[in-house]
Amino acid sequence: MSFNTISVIGLGYIGLPTAAVFASRKVKVIGVEVHQRTIDTINKGEVHIVEPDLDMVVHAAVKEGYLRATRQPEPADAFLIAVPTPFKGDNHEPDLSYIESAARSLAPVLAKGNLVILESTSPVGATEKMAAWMAEARPDLSFPQHAGEDSDIRVAHCPERVLPGHVIRELVENDRVVGGMTPKCSAAACNLYGIFLRGECVVTTARTAEMCKLTENSFRDVNIAFANELSIICDKLEIDVWELIRLANRHPRVNILQPGPGVGGHCIAVDPWFIVSSAPDESKVITVARQVNDGKPDWVKEKVHLAVAKFLTDNPDRAMKSVTVACYGLAFKPDIDDLRESPAMRIAKNLLESHPGKLIMVEPNISVLPKTLMPAQLVDPDVAIERADIHVLLVDHKEFRKVSPVRGVTVDTRGIW
Repeated sequence: MSFNTISVIGLGYIGLPTAAVFASRKVKVIGVEVHQRTIDTINKGEVHIVEPDLDMVVHAAVKEGYLRATRQPEPADAFLIAVPTPFKGDNHEPDLSYIESAARSLAPVLAKGNLVILESTSPVGATEKMAAWMAEARPDLSFPQHAGEDSDIRVAHCPERVLPGHVIRELVENDRVVGGMTPKCSAAACNLYGIFLRGECVVTTARTAEMCKLTENSFRDVNIAFANELSIICDKLEIDVWELIRLANRHPRVNILQPGPGVGGHCIAVDPWFIVSSAPDESKVITVARQVNDGKPDWVKEKVHLAVAKFLTDNPDRAMKSVTVACYGLAFKPDIDDLRESPAMRIAKNLLESHPGKLIMVEPNISVLPKTLMPAQLVDPDVAIERADIHVLLVDHKEFRKVSPVRGVTVDTRGIW
């Protein structure tokens, strides 16, 4: 099966690097995106996200004519869907509306022999739902759920499993779990990824592939929850959690992760809920881990309030309204600009609502603060260190490792100061 034209639906943190890597192999790639500003940026050979080397790959691909962004799907040999899959409501119900919209939008341009791959991290059964939506829109074509191996359209699930900050390299080098709705669907997907993949394509069913990605991120979430809970216990017992973890990790079979202000991002903070939603009574450990990690930002906020109280005790001539708090880092992990599901963002918002004094933000990877953090001010690290009375380290960006406050009170959630 040959792929002369590939379409990537969704040009975000996964879709754009994936499109760029395919295009770098001299394959024509049509990127589909709903935001006109993103389309215009990409078509100028520029990028709208921070990711090492992505700007060079995109610039070369656009300049050479292999990558183009547009608003509406166009005919292609293969379609990759890389749109968001958030949850909604207090019950964390998976929101598949973006997948449904993508599936229905590309359905009119489908042709016999096409391959459609869902890359978005999804709850179990989402690939089958996607196939059903396309079949409903195109009754003239046959799909795997009805025609099996003889279907006109091949459908598979292949979740991304890359680390922000290393996406370009890991897209090429990491193994891929490919879950086709039939063996022929899996074979077609493996053939597609073979254009750039150095890692191995490991074939399974669509449902197992969906569950695999959820399992990987739930495993990490549970382990982070242990570290976060340990940090809360150690704080109460007046024990240095960073020293404790260093000592415990000297055991040959112990590898405790580092605690932080919570868990963020589009995967680890979301994916475990997809498992819980499908089997709530059986997901006891996963549920508790999510609750621990979701509760950590509130604990950090209280630590900041205690720090303000301590500062006022040490400086009785000052009023609370005159106390300036600086938050260092807003992204969900170090050295990226991604604010999705960021516990640092949640802490900053809570402080904006609860602290009567001035709040300043330090995030080296963005140029403008989100509207939800107005009227806080975005400043450089040196300015924050000079102006702030309370210094709250939320993300261990490389810039913050080079500086350390010499005055005021410090709340360090990452253990680098």
